[in-house]
Amino acid sequence: MPPPRPPQRPVGRPTRGTTGTNRLRRLDRWLTGPGAALLRAADDPLVVDLGYGASHTTTAEMAARLRVVRPDVEVVGLEIDPERVRAAAEGLQRAGLGGTGVRFALGGFELGAPEVLGGRRPVVVRAANVLRQYPVAEVGPAWRLVASRLAPGGLLLDATCDEVGRRVAVVVVGDDGEPRELVLSLRLAGLERPGVVAERLPKALIERNVPGEPVHAWLAALDDAWAREAPLAVFGARQRFAAACARVRAEGWPVLGRPGRWPLGEVAVAAGAVGL
Repeated sequence: MPPPRPPQRPVGRPTRGTTGTNRLRRLDRWLTGPGAALLRAADDPLVVDLGYGASHTTTAEMAARLRVVRPDVEVVGLEIDPERVRAAAEGLQRAGLGGTGVRFALGGFELGAPEVLGGRRPVVVRAANVLRQYPVAEVGPAWRLVASRLAPGGLLLDATCDEVGRRVAVVVVGDDGEPRELVLSLRLAGLERPGVVAERLPKALIERNVPGEPVHAWLAALDDAWAREAPLAVFGARQRFAAACARVRAEGWPVLGRPGRWPLGEVAVAAGAVGL
């Protein structure tokens, strides 16, 4: 009989773990909007919340929102800190959310030991405020490792947001480990200019937000369009932002998705246009 294999160690390092109620609502809104078709078409609606932090809260919120799109969705929260796994499971039970298709387990970018997902491949992996805390040289390898575990056509969302979820930036990565698009989602009430999201760019981009870099040009174009559409402010920030998005698209930027997302403060651009 061969000797037992040592337990697999999760790939990654503990993050700060900060989280809070509704912090990731804008990311979940993208999943139930542009991302909904992927979830609806999935043979196995398995979603992983990678590096959910010190509480069960945002994982449970995501599951509740995704159930509107796909009632049989299963969400697995993964953390590399066993204490966080224990605390999240206990918090879920205290909140009376046991049996709602949510569970927690030990795992990192490899998505846990084989028994954690039982050979299943998730259709979506959300990694919010995780890779921002890593060196930039580790981002690409982490994308590719997670992507290798995705279901065909699945997506990794490498997202970063502020502490209250009003400014969100997401790199959408395909099952080949390559970035597809950059999504920005902003609370429009009181918005000074779209470029304020710069401080919340994911790790792959934040250090490149300098003159001469494509991502800097993209944010500058958004800011310029926002300024040029200032007369529309009398009709509200939604109309002004939508007009700004239409302007940058007319200028030749490869803006993706439906214009109906613009009044929500959400705009997506092809990854190559921002240097990814």
